[in-house]
Amino acid sequence: MLRAMLAAAAVSLVLTGSAAAQLPMPQFSLQNDKHKTPEEIEHDKAIDQAYRSATKKIPDPTTTNDPWATVRPAAAAVPAKKKQELSRAKKQELSEGAKKPGE
Repeated sequence: MLRAMLAAAAVSLVLTGSAAAQLPMPQFSLQNDKHKTPEEIEHDKAIDQAYRSATKKIPDPTTTNDPWATVRPAAAAVPAKKKQELSRAKKQELSEGAKKPGE
């Protein structure tokens, strides 16, 4: 019984492979092999020119679209003297952290 099933599977596999080889391969090209007429070339140039002129009319965005701008608080300006004190404190912490214990 098992041999009969294996033989049937092998025969169907062989027949399926040969049948698939007889099918024609699809033939299509992704490139445009057709030559364009002068009218088509002029039409394409007109479309390109219209696109370029339309894109030049779009203004550059000068403002950002930030819906949370009114919700977030503005960053507080730190006076120059305070900045110097903070930078000195950070440098001092770094130099103290770099020293080995027992020095």
